[in-house]
Amino acid sequence: MKDRSTSDSPARPPVTLRTLRKMASAAEPFACLTCYDATTARWLEAGGVHLLLVGDTAAEIVLGYDSTIHMPLDFAITLTAGVKRGAPNTVVMGDMPFMSYQASPDQAIVNAGRFLTEGLADIVKLEADVSFAPLVERMTHAGIPVCGHVGAKPQHVRQTSGYASAGRTPEDAERVVRDAVALEQAGATMLLVEAVPPQVAEEIIKRTTVPLIGIGAGPACHGQILVLQDLLGMTHWQPGFASPVAHLGRDIEAATREWVERVAGRKASDHRFEMKAGSTGAASGV
Repeated sequence: MKDRSTSDSPARPPVTLRTLRKMASAAEPFACLTCYDATTARWLEAGGVHLLLVGDTAAEIVLGYDSTIHMPLDFAITLTAGVKRGAPNTVVMGDMPFMSYQASPDQAIVNAGRFLTEGLADIVKLEADVSFAPLVERMTHAGIPVCGHVGAKPQHVRQTSGYASAGRTPEDAERVVRDAVALEQAGATMLLVEAVPPQVAEEIIKRTTVPLIGIGAGPACHGQILVLQDLLGMTHWQPGFASPVAHLGRDIEAATREWVERVAGRKASDHRFEMKAGSTGAASGV
């Protein structure tokens, strides 16, 4: 069957974790987006994105839940593999769901390993603080690249009674920076900081050496990430740091209305399959 999801753009050289480290060292920003399916991943790779995060935001975007804590582990692994198959020349990060790594270190390592083997991920991400440093060290020792997510932590939404920013007082800012430093020292390959003042991200960069991805964390971060549907204008609400560059939600609605009208007018398609020569037609039950 013809692949209907590929771009005409030529395949690019593979982007790897080493590529991102070199870009960060050269102060060359790299672009990241969330993604949840192979078809979209192909187009994003053709567009030049460097890293795709198969985020636990799929619980909201794909499954319709009200928070990320409902993301099923097996579903996350399956989506991650699909994205990697769609974008084989892009770094793909698997997002470890709520309670896939908190219960015990042994379970966490097994689940992280599944992201690399079954999910084809290049790296896994977990929301973490200083207390997770021993786990990150064990994962690293086992050969699992880890991205430590600090700052605002969506998986803590029940504790904070909703999504909340972080690092907005001197004490909390120092806590976020301390978390980042501890995770790097434990072996984290990459860091991600969410919803903090720019000064916090700048301080993390001063005190660490691994690439730092930011989301709502100012322009200093080595990489920037957004939820794809926020960028494309497909969500009813998006955070202030996620300005849409398109309005595909409206376009999809308009296209759907046109399809409904075509069907209502029996004009769904002008294409017709013709009977083969010599066939006796519908009367014979063909």
